[in-house]
Amino acid sequence: MNRTLKTIGLLVALALAGAISAAAQPANDPAIKATSVLGKVAEINASAGTLTVKTEAGSVVVVSTSEKTTFERMPPGETDRTKAVKTSLTELTVGDGVYARGYVAADRKSVPAQQIIVVSQSDIAKKQEKERMEWRRRGVSGIVASLNPAAKEVTITSRSIMGPSQSIIIPISDKTKVRRYPPDSIPKYADTKPSNFEEVKVGDQLRALGDKSADGTHVTPEEVVFGTFKIAGGTVTAIDAASNTITVNDLQTKKPMTIVLKPETVVRRFQMMMGGAGGGAPGGGGAPPQSQPPPSAQGPGGAGPGGPRPGGGMNMADLIERLPTISINEIKVGDMIIMSTLPGADQNRITAVSMLAGVEPLLQMIAQRQAAGGAPPRPQNVDLNSNFGGMFGGIGP
Repeated sequence: MNRTLKTIGLLVALALAGAISAAAQPANDPAIKATSVLGKVAEINASAGTLTVKTEAGSVVVVSTSEKTTFERMPPGETDRTKAVKTSLTELTVGDGVYARGYVAADRKSVPAQQIIVVSQSDIAKKQEKERMEWRRRGVSGIVASLNPAAKEVTITSRSIMGPSQSIIIPISDKTKVRRYPPDSIPKYADTKPSNFEEVKVGDQLRALGDKSADGTHVTPEEVVFGTFKIAGGTVTAIDAASNTITVNDLQTKKPMTIVLKPETVVRRFQMMMGGAGGGAPGGGGAPPQSQPPPSAQGPGGAGPGGPRPGGGMNMADLIERLPTISINEIKVGDMIIMSTLPGADQNRITAVSMLAGVEPLLQMIAQRQAAGGAPPRPQNVDLNSNFGGMFGGIGP
C-alpha cells in the first residue's frame, strides 16, 4: 500500500511537471519499472482497449487493458486511496497522468495492465489555477539581499519600476517547507529538492508563501522556494528558429553567447506602460501558458511584491508577467534582451527560463536613474542581477 501511495504522489508530480519530448527511447527510464509504467496519455484506442503512454523522459509504452483491468481516478495531490473513484478507459483523455501496474515486456515498450490509476488533466489544471491564485494573493518574491543565521531570517529585496527597492524579512522555522531548484535546469516545482536555510545564498531568487504583515515588510512563510538564478542580457546577432537558439553579444562581456529556448521557456516583449510608472498596466496582456515555469509575480492587492507598494509604484515582477508572450519568430536581430537562467557548467551556452525582448527603453531608463554627475546613461553598465533578480524566472509552485 505504501509503495502504491508513493507512486501516486510521483504521478501527481509528473502530471504537474509536464512531459518532455525525446527522439529515442531512453535506455534506463526511471518511469518504467518491471511491474509499472508512469506517464501521460498520448493516444487512446478505445476499440482495441489500448492507450499509449509517454513518460517524462520521452519513452513510449503501449498499455493494453482487459475486462480484469481496474480503473481508479485520484484527485491531484491526494495519496489517500479512499479518495479514489471508479472510472473507465472511455473516460480517460489525452494528457491525463496515469500509473499502469502490470508486468512490463522485456523491450519495455508494452504492458498488459492489471490496474490503472489516473489523475485527469482537467483536475490538474483546476488545482494549478487554485495554487497560482493562492501564490498571487499570499506570495512575495525577490532577490536575497542578506541572511541572519542566528535568527534564520532571509531578507529579500523587490523593486518597483521607478521607485527604490523594498526589503522583506522572511524568518524560516522548522515548520517552513523549503525547496530548491537544481542548477542547469528549467525550474519546475516537481523537480525541486528538499532544502534548508543553510543552503540559501545572497543573490538567490526566492519566493515565499505566507501571511504578510500590515506594512508588507515581514512574511511568516509556510513555504519557501529558491534557486541560484542569473540574469543575463545582450543584443541579438543571430536567430536559429529550427534549433530554437539565439546568439547574442553579451551586454557585460561583449562576447558571443548562445541562448537555448526550451518549450517551457517564456518569452515576452517589453512595452512601455501607459499612464506613468505607478499607473496602469503595460500594453498588451495575456496570461502565461500553463506549461511555463511557475509565475514569478503575485496578484494585485496587498503590500509588497505582487501588489501596489505602500509608497506607490508597482512591483516589476508583476508588470513583467502582464506583458504579452511572443514566439522565437517574433524576435529580431538587433533586439536587446534580458533573461533568467539557472547557470550550468557552460557559461557560453545557457538555457533561458524567461526572456524579455525589446528592453532598450527599460535599460535606458534604469541607466538614466543611476547616472551620476551628469554622466551619460549607459545601458551596458546596468547591473542586471541587482535590478532584475527575482523579477522573472519561474519562482513558485
